[in-house]
Amino acid sequence: MARTATMTLPFVPAPRRTDRPLVLGHRGASATAPENTLVAFAQALAEGADGVELDAWRCATGEVVVIHDEETTRTCGERLRVPEAPLAALRRLDAGSWKGARFRGERIPLLREVFEALPGAIVNVELKGRDGRQDAALAAAVARVVADAGAGARVIVSSFDFALLKAFRDAAPRVATGLLFGPAWHRPLRLPLATTWLRPSALHPDVGLCTPARLAGWLAGGRAVNVWTVDAPDEVARLARAGVAGMVCNGPGAARRAVDAALARPR
Repeated sequence: MARTATMTLPFVPAPRRTDRPLVLGHRGASATAPENTLVAFAQALAEGADGVELDAWRCATGEVVVIHDEETTRTCGERLRVPEAPLAALRRLDAGSWKGARFRGERIPLLREVFEALPGAIVNVELKGRDGRQDAALAAAVARVVADAGAGARVIVSSFDFALLKAFRDAAPRVATGLLFGPAWHRPLRLPLATTWLRPSALHPDVGLCTPARLAGWLAGGRAVNVWTVDAPDEVARLARAGVAGMVCNGPGAARRAVDAALARPR
């Protein structure tokens, strides 16, 4: 029965452009601004990004918050476990000072605030989870935020976790999804099985996996291919010419310049 239900899920085309690959700021413009903050997202768009990639957890009080790590120490200087901390405790943390004094006072944003701050921008939401202890309610919570924002047409929801991505597909079957994978994950039969089961809109491979032969095979499958994390100008140019749908970049401004130069289209 589970297999039959999965196969009835519609295939949803991923957001993309027809003239060039999308450039998405990795956690915003994270090369120069504090990752996963509103200032980093705004900076990415100011540099010419089409949108942003971000990370989503559900905190202890149920809100969807935007931060990469399970613990807040690295970016906030104080240790809280995101899934076990209430929103009020997370919001009092300074998520900007570690990147420079001028960012002091930046807060961990709510996912809904990102949609409000970036009207019209593409947003790639990565569902995060602890190994073996995934938050089963995260997928449904993200689906509600996307629906409330009316942002379904400009969202890609991705994850390394099969169960979380399947839960999101069930909660929001007409919102695009991306299957994330890296070198440790990429095994001969795993990708075909996962794409059959999950029917993702896009494949999201690590740049180190993107040999010409693999890219040709993935592109021939008809899904968008969005590559992470791409910053070297020669890699940006190679992938743009190969026809990928998008790239996730720490420095979106430099990536846009490299894309435009590779395709000979001035900004």
